[in-house]
Amino acid sequence: MTRAWILPMLMVLCGSALAAGLIADGSPGAAAALLLVFVLLAGVNSPLIFPRSIGALEAQRRSAADGRPVVFWRPGCKYCMQLRIRLGRSARQVHWVDIWRDPAGAAAVRAANDGNETVPTVIVADQPHTNPDPAWVRKQLSRSA
Repeated sequence: MTRAWILPMLMVLCGSALAAGLIADGSPGAAAALLLVFVLLAGVNSPLIFPRSIGALEAQRRSAADGRPVVFWRPGCKYCMQLRIRLGRSARQVHWVDIWRDPAGAAAVRAANDGNETVPTVIVADQPHTNPDPAWVRKQLSRSA
């Protein structure tokens, strides 16, 4: 769990250090703006923008029952973030598995990607798709509804 928060915490710490330097130089306005940018970047790279992750086995069980895609992701992955943002509200309908939290999820991704932990990997009807187009994922969601 702490691994998912390393990048966001580093961003906040770096932003705080840079802001402290700007405050020492007499630029509190610039320091506040810079710190805000770093905090926003940290928020975007944190697990907070993703729906709650579940285990790979539970996600596969639910997907078999409702036909919805399973997305394997990890915090800090810009392609995962892009998929999440472009899915918009429909992202809550997908089953999300954080491979840094779930060893079974990481193993499923490695099995689908020749031993690599390439994310996002989306599984629909037991077929893996690595870094698919968000429009395609939305189409899969509409088929499962």
